[in-house]
Amino acid sequence: MVRTAIERASERTGFAVVHYSVQRDHLHLIVEAADNGRLSRGLQSLGARVAKNLNQMFRRRGRVFSDRYHLRILSTPRATKAAILYVLNNAKKHARQVGTKLSPSWVDPFSSARIFDGWRNFPERATDYGVERPRLPAASTWLLRVGWRKHGLLDIERVPSG
Repeated sequence: MVRTAIERASERTGFAVVHYSVQRDHLHLIVEAADNGRLSRGLQSLGARVAKNLNQMFRRRGRVFSDRYHLRILSTPRATKAAILYVLNNAKKHARQVGTKLSPSWVDPFSSARIFDGWRNFPERATDYGVERPRLPAASTWLLRVGWRKHGLLDIERVPSG
């Protein structure tokens, strides 16, 4: 349901989620937006879709997200590479924080990690856990398409810090 909301929000002109990770109580997104207005409206639309669907599913009403979003503009290849790793492997970080052991080659099925083509060691037989592969638009900015690769491909086994 969240994946579908992300995909639909990314159909807006001038707004696209190009990487994401769905956690228990928050989302991590890497978004391209044509301007601040489209970013704001795109995230507002996404938040409303997710909140409406979750409220229907749990037969409840009210706010789903405690705040809007935390914005960080990516402006260098190194920062972009770190952000992509952080988003795609974020579930590994949270698992480590609560003492859960995951296989080093585990791939988060609730992220866009399975469709990301920048892994240097993606497992041949990554389990999909029955979760449909996301359908996201390709990145259009230089930093997200190729710029980050200046610092090498990502390691699927690396747990992000922070």
